[in-house]
Amino acid sequence: MQKIVSKCINGLSGEISIPSDKSISHRAVMFASLAKGKTLIKNFSKGKDPHSTLNIFKSLGINVDYLSDTEIEISSKGELIQPNKFLYCGNSGTTMRLVSGILAGQHFDSVLIGDESLSKRPMKRIIEPLTLMGAEIEATDYHAPLKIFGQNLHGINYVSPLSSAQVKSSILLAGLFADGVTSVTEPYVSRNHTELMLKYLGANISSNSNTVSITKSTLEPKDIYICGDISSAAYFIVAALIVPNSDIIIRNVGLNPTRTGIIDAVKLMGGDIEILDCNEISGEKVGDIRVKHSDLKGCEISGKLIPKLIDELPVIAVLATQAEGQTIIKDAADLRNKESDRISTTVCELKKLGADILETPDGFIIIGKTELNGGNILESYHDHRLAMSLFVAGLVCKNDILINDFEWTNISFPEFEELFVKIS
Repeated sequence: MQKIVSKCINGLSGEISIPSDKSISHRAVMFASLAKGKTLIKNFSKGKDPHSTLNIFKSLGINVDYLSDTEIEISSKGELIQPNKFLYCGNSGTTMRLVSGILAGQHFDSVLIGDESLSKRPMKRIIEPLTLMGAEIEATDYHAPLKIFGQNLHGINYVSPLSSAQVKSSILLAGLFADGVTSVTEPYVSRNHTELMLKYLGANISSNSNTVSITKSTLEPKDIYICGDISSAAYFIVAALIVPNSDIIIRNVGLNPTRTGIIDAVKLMGGDIEILDCNEISGEKVGDIRVKHSDLKGCEISGKLIPKLIDELPVIAVLATQAEGQTIIKDAADLRNKESDRISTTVCELKKLGADILETPDGFIIIGKTELNGGNILESYHDHRLAMSLFVAGLVCKNDILINDFEWTNISFPEFEELFVKIS
């Protein structure tokens, strides 16, 4: 599907509620499937990725009742059964990496497969530590398909070379079934939805600075309410900041401190952003955000801030094109291992629009403020976050843009266009 985006003339205004957090939706299904009993999950994501996870656990013997399009009930005996087919993860790296940790400690064998894009993504980062725990996983050149032979696992103290919630979570989930203590230490703390939800459901888990430890645990079924996804909110935050005369309120946004890097970056750039309300639901901080059009200045985004906004960096690059001066984004080399090489693809497509952006080995250097020309055909590279970032760029382009394969936004955010229409 081709999407035409035109300049927003009158500004963005009004209120929207952000759909449910994709990362938390994945974990809610996984952990509810491991808890004996019934778990009600409210505000479950409509995105294709979380539904890949849901379908996998149905294949592993879990019963799912659909109470509405965003409310499901998981019924589990507290154990999984051997699947009678390959387990298809679709485009979801979260699904493949986290489910690998769970399956490594089962008493049966299984095979995880993915689409063409996922089959190119690196799995060595989880296979190596899981193997140290006693797992047996076969994979050609450390890529999917992953053939997992269930084993008795033992705990390890793993020092991760990178801050990755997927790596950390895969190891911790294997630790649920392992003898002894399993610990993971990261360079910087990555998103901690796994730790918070496991604790909420009664797991024996603790955190100390950059280290998380877990022992074999039995999870309790509890109702789970899933807050709005701050990664989805990021597109509206950036749009309101760069489109003149904008003033919007975004309701029900997850404000987990390991995910609020986009807010930190906006404040560094002088953006007008305000948290209106904050409370805790199902172990997660949730609140409302008000954003207004702002005069922005360049800044450096690096180090411990990167794990808190890794998924938002393409749209932050768009933001930087409208900020005065130089913006440097570095320490983000793992962007090259996403659905596309997000460093290369972001630079390529923004250059087409007239952005002054330079590719570096681990990020970008952007000089602003730049008038984006538009009048281009842009490629999404089958990358949902890049497609949505380019849409936001189109709102300030002098001429219309056309984005190819825009339907890939449905991977994470099928409501994306509908919400933009609401505030336009």
